[in-house]
Amino acid sequence: MKSINALVLSGYGLNCDYETSYAFELAGARAQRVHINELISGSVSLDDYHIMAFGGGFGWGDDHGAGVLQAVRMKNKIGSKLLSFVENGKLIIGICNGFQCLVNMGLLPAINGDYTERVVAITGNDCATYRNDWVNLTVNEDSPCVFTRGIRQLEVPVRHGEGKFYTDKETLNQLMKNQQIVLQYAMPDAKPANGAFPFNPNGSIVDIAGICDPSGRIFGLMPHPEAYNHWTNHPDWTMWKEKAKRGQTHFAKNGLTPGVQVFQNAVNYLKGKYKK
Repeated sequence: MKSINALVLSGYGLNCDYETSYAFELAGARAQRVHINELISGSVSLDDYHIMAFGGGFGWGDDHGAGVLQAVRMKNKIGSKLLSFVENGKLIIGICNGFQCLVNMGLLPAINGDYTERVVAITGNDCATYRNDWVNLTVNEDSPCVFTRGIRQLEVPVRHGEGKFYTDKETLNQLMKNQQIVLQYAMPDAKPANGAFPFNPNGSIVDIAGICDPSGRIFGLMPHPEAYNHWTNHPDWTMWKEKAKRGQTHFAKNGLTPGVQVFQNAVNYLKGKYKK
């Protein structure tokens, strides 16, 4: 089986690249951290990779808005290469600051196959403060998203000050019609958050936490699945450990957390596509 190569962006103000690389490695990929300038200079080629990860952080200090400068720089310098990457059937995931970058470039939501026009925004939290907390998420089972196949619910951290998803009514209706809304913030019992704070931590319309393109191969989300790469990351892990001693196990048989399963879904999809 051909190895699946994942490119994880690093660069000015970006972080979470080590966590994201580690999550991909746990999922069975061969991950490499690559500085944005290496792609722009051509010293590293996108052709050598099957997955590209736009990770979290504060690219260029978010000085002109979250993900704005990174989006402008990448679209102007390697925009055509990114479009070719998508056209070749490869995968892209954008997490937090990466999600903000993808929507600013127009790679998401790509309604009607247009991967260049910006039609949604991710803006300041309604609470006007930075949120660092764990959130409950429901997964749209009818979404074409490659990354969430077989996953019904997720509980992962959020870490952002600008996470509110917003768009016009027409675009929102298109996202709903196309099943491109992948993740929504929810209550602990999986019922809709309906905008209630802190379960919806930022005020996103219809509780949107993540979307995909029409093909399901580009996925953007505000929560951080890479930050839940081990069971001990979860604030309840000590309770789960005690319950496990009494036969009430909470841990997956394969040992992978729900966060890592997001990345494993992508790797498994590509393994089925790129066979020797």
